[in-house]
Amino acid sequence: MGGADISFVHLGIVIEHIRDSISIFGFRIAFYGIIIGCGMLAGIWVATSDAKRRGQDPEIYLDFALYAIICSVIGARIYYVIFEWDSYKNNLLQVFNLRAGGLAIYGGVIAGTLTLIVYSHVKKLSFFSMADSAILGLITGQIIGRWGNFFNREAFGGYTDSLFAMRLKLSIVNANMLNDDVLNHRIVEDGIEYIQVHPTFLYESVWNLCLLGFMLWYRKRKKFEGEMLFIYLFGYGLGRFWIERLRTDSLLIPGTAIAVSQALSFCLILVAGCVLFIQHCRMKTA
Repeated sequence: MGGADISFVHLGIVIEHIRDSISIFGFRIAFYGIIIGCGMLAGIWVATSDAKRRGQDPEIYLDFALYAIICSVIGARIYYVIFEWDSYKNNLLQVFNLRAGGLAIYGGVIAGTLTLIVYSHVKKLSFFSMADSAILGLITGQIIGRWGNFFNREAFGGYTDSLFAMRLKLSIVNANMLNDDVLNHRIVEDGIEYIQVHPTFLYESVWNLCLLGFMLWYRKRKKFEGEMLFIYLFGYGLGRFWIERLRTDSLLIPGTAIAVSQALSFCLILVAGCVLFIQHCRMKTA
C-alpha cells in the first residue's frame, strides 16, 4: 500500500514507513521498550551526575534506581489498569501483558516517590535532598520515553491543521485512540485514509525539555532542599494539564468525563505552587 505512514504536513517532514519493533533471533523487541530503557539509563546518568556535583555518593542513587525502576513500572501499570478496568476485568491475565502497552506516567511518579520515601527512611537519608537530584533523572527519562509513543502511533490529540499537525495513515493507528472529532476530519488521498492530529507526545517531550533546561540552570540557585522537586511538580503539572485536554486517549475518573491526569495535574499545581510561594516568603522574612 502506498502513502507515507506519518508526515508533518506543514513542516515538510515525511516518514514513508515506520516500524514499531525489531526482531532479534526471532524474538520481537518493541521500540517502545527500547526507548523507555534508554530513557531510564539517561535518567540514571543525569541523577548520579547531579549527585556527584553536590558532593553526594552517586552509588546511593544507583542502588535506589534498581528499586525505583521496578516499583515505578509496577505503579505505572497498576494506575493504568485501575482506570481502564473494564478492559481487563474479563481477562485478568492481560493485566500482566506489558507488551500490549498500558503504562501511565503518573502511576510511575507516585510509585517512585513512595519508593524514595521508604528508601531514604531505611537508609537514614534526606528524602528532599535525594529528590532534588532524582527528579532531574525522572524528567530526563520522560523526555526520551515519550518518543516511544511516536513509534506506537499513540498519545496524540484531536484534529488540527496547525503548524505541527501530524498526519497518520488510519490503517496503522489503534482504533481505541480515535474519537469522532478525529474520524470526522479524515482525509482521503489516492484512496488511502489519513487522520490529522495534535502530536501531543511531541508537545510533552518539548515542554519537559524546556523544564529540564530551566531546572539545570536554577539548581545552583535553589533556596531550600526539595525545591527542585516542587518546581518539577508545578512545571510538569502545568504542562500536562494543558496537553491532556488535547488527547483522545485520556484515562477518565470513573463515572465522569474528567481526565484523571488533568485533575491530578491541577492538584499538583496548587500544592507545589503553594509550597514554593510559602517557602520563598519565609526565606525573604528570615
